[in-house]
Amino acid sequence: MLLLVRHAMPAYGPDVPPHAWTLSAEGWQAARRLVGRLPGDARLVSSDEVKAWQTLGGDDAVTRDRRFGEVARVEPWEGGYRELRRAYVDGADHPGWEARAEVAGRFDAGITEQLALAGGRPLVVATHGMAMTVWVTARLGLDRPGAFWADLRFPDAHLVDLASGTVERA
Repeated sequence: MLLLVRHAMPAYGPDVPPHAWTLSAEGWQAARRLVGRLPGDARLVSSDEVKAWQTLGGDDAVTRDRRFGEVARVEPWEGGYRELRRAYVDGADHPGWEARAEVAGRFDAGITEQLALAGGRPLVVATHGMAMTVWVTARLGLDRPGAFWADLRFPDAHLVDLASGTVERA
């Protein structure tokens, strides 16, 4: 079983870089509800970004793996970032943004290794919207990646069945 989790809502602002954002009070509440629904014997892994790690509880039970980090990019703080992100997951190239093939490759390597380390137990990976969408698109062939990305919630969980090539909200 592979469950991909988009992180809960962070407390954000222009004075703190996104990789250092912590969860907001609302995000912590939502994360606690999500963690309560996870399989008790799951291997918990997150990106190395604070908000993803905290979404799975923020303790030593969560392994951090940088391969599940968000797309490296340069984007404006205000105005147009949602449109840029959606265009990116739909296939547009933006100067200063990590290539989708690189995102998919690092993410896939992380999934392969972490599934092996899970040893048949469920694997739960807390990650980020664009990185998740890029990997699912590359691995399963999403028809409408921009719509998938735009529909993601904070937090959100999707069950991925690699054998059947399906993904569905959990």
